[in-house]
Amino acid sequence: MSVEAAKNARELLLKEYRGVLSTHSKAMPGFPFGSVVPYCLDAEGRPLILISRIAQHTHNLLKDPKCSLLVGERDADDVQAVGRLTYLAEAEKLEDEAAIEAAAERYYRYFPESQNYHKAHDFDFWVLKPVRHRYIGGFGAIHWVDQLTLANPFAGEAELSMVEHMNSDHAKAIAHYVQLTGLPDNAPAQMAGIDTEGMHLRIGQALYWLPFQAPCNTPTQVREALVFLARADQWPKNPPLGA
Repeated sequence: MSVEAAKNARELLLKEYRGVLSTHSKAMPGFPFGSVVPYCLDAEGRPLILISRIAQHTHNLLKDPKCSLLVGERDADDVQAVGRLTYLAEAEKLEDEAAIEAAAERYYRYFPESQNYHKAHDFDFWVLKPVRHRYIGGFGAIHWVDQLTLANPFAGEAELSMVEHMNSDHAKAIAHYVQLTGLPDNAPAQMAGIDTEGMHLRIGQALYWLPFQAPCNTPTQVREALVFLARADQWPKNPPLGA
């Protein structure tokens, strides 16, 4: 397995925030059932979804938790020439109250509108526990990837503190990140999350992941990276693997 393929596959999972969830149909045994779901990654780097108890895919998962999530690069002119990932997993409904609270805190930052229907209707959080992954980075770049997920060392209070601080006190820096990367500026950008490899910005209802120049493993390193980017005149390119 290529280390670069695993990195590219994980970055695709971070860059996108919706995919096609395929489950085993309960109503039509033997047939796969596909549905579109938004997702963000949990503290362990696994896709976290919020789905209705009355939805067909929920009934399917309760009968058979084996599933896959297909994620592809958005707005691609040629879908066969860009990256796509089939994330094979076993879905698990969150039952522990502490786990549900942590999931809700993170998911609401990524999808604020979900807070209303989660409380008003019968929705539950499920996590997709990884089994194996098939990553295609373009023509001929095909890999099975076993180790893809990467735990987020900031998940919880540290991440929340950094995100709230940036949104409250450094809106100009966030606007500068948007300008440097050429993201849409049709609505004010808000920081939604931070991980070792980058940050998520939410603009309207869309999410965008921006990579750091180098991995950040401590809050101090994140602060230094954010300050550097706020003063940069162009977004830095990631160094080659092993550099």
